[in-house]
Parts: sequence; structure tokens; C-alpha cells
Amino acid sequence: MRNPKYHLYLTPNERRTVINSLIDLRNDLITQGKYTDIIDELLIKLTKAKVEKVKVKEV
Repeated sequence: MRNPKYHLYLTPNERRTVINSLIDLRNDLITQGKYTDIIDELLIKLTKAKVEKVKVKEV
């Protein structure tokens, strides 16, 4: 069975907040002496993700 893919649409401010939060979480894990592999993978995927402009119709 395949894993479903999810698409996340973020504004530039939201994207920046997510990246900063992941960096803070990674730093906390490092100070606790825990592994940061999953956080590193997420940061790489998020920073390499294609940025698209999406038009939103307001009702």
C-alpha cells in the first residue's frame, strides 16, 4: 500500500515560522542529546520544496 501524499500551502510568513520552529525543535533535541534525523529530513524537504503562487478566490 502506498503512503498518501499531502500538499501544504503556506504563505511566506507561515513558511518562515515553520522553518524557525523546526530549527528550535532541532536545537532542543541536540541539547537533550537525542537524534535529530527526522527533523533534518523535514527541514531539507521544506527548504527544497517548489514554491508556487496559487490564486485564491475570495467569496
